[in-house]
Amino acid sequence: MLAYGIWGLFPLYFAALAPAGAWEILSHRILWTLLLCAVVLLVRRDLGWARQLWRRPRLGLGVTAAALLIAVNWVVYVAAVLGGHTTEAALGYFLNPIVTVALGVFVLRERLRPLQWAAVAIGAAAGVYLGVAAGSVPVIALTLAMSFGLYGLVKKKVGVSLQAMHSLAAETAVLAPIAAVMLVVLTARGETTFTTEGAAHTALLVAAGAATAAPLLLFAGAARRVPLVTIGLLQFITPVLQLLCGVLVLDEHLSGTRWVGFGIVWLALALLTVDSVRNLPGRTRPELVDAAP
Repeated sequence: MLAYGIWGLFPLYFAALAPAGAWEILSHRILWTLLLCAVVLLVRRDLGWARQLWRRPRLGLGVTAAALLIAVNWVVYVAAVLGGHTTEAALGYFLNPIVTVALGVFVLRERLRPLQWAAVAIGAAAGVYLGVAAGSVPVIALTLAMSFGLYGLVKKKVGVSLQAMHSLAAETAVLAPIAAVMLVVLTARGETTFTTEGAAHTALLVAAGAATAAPLLLFAGAARRVPLVTIGLLQFITPVLQLLCGVLVLDEHLSGTRWVGFGIVWLALALLTVDSVRNLPGRTRPELVDAAP
């Protein structure tokens, strides 16, 4: 609950980082997360796992692809919050389970049960409805859902066996050179806020590393201790809190049309939840998610 709760409150954290832009926040998030992971791994003397990234090229390519996908997810999410689109970002994470199921069918050739087919169909209908009603495609929601869904797919396809801390360290290490270059460019253009908005602002940017790693590690620890069905049901805490943050705290307006769209998505999620409860294997353990918004 703490992990999902922290992820759900991220809109308030990223809004507090204004006037920093999405690219600056992304860069600091990557670099401070990598530094935190490096310190922890050095203290634990836990660096031997990194050799397999060199010995197994497919694993290295998989980590690189996963890193790029999660970077897209992170920057779009932060840009959505800073741009006043937190509720659309929440829709993306409501859609994510449906996208994940659809990818399992069309990419991995997995077979769906009737309720899963119904959920995918209803989820697709929700996307069409929202697009037609709003006169535009819900780009933010679809980008977040697809990027995170593809992130999970890459993990599954390459058979990554890294622990949560190892995976986060490897992926941020891949992104670190890009983040460093972005900060240099932003600094040269006078568009950074790290040293210009006071000590509290600087501290919040530095804390992005801990804010990224803490819920991941909480989730990794909890996933080994609670049933899969509990993980599945609790995951909706995150988008619900994101939605509440957007409407109640950040004062975003949610039209009647968007509420109807959310309702259709929730119906699809209800079907997925019922199907999961009915078909939960007796001793199945969940696969760990390696990163989140």
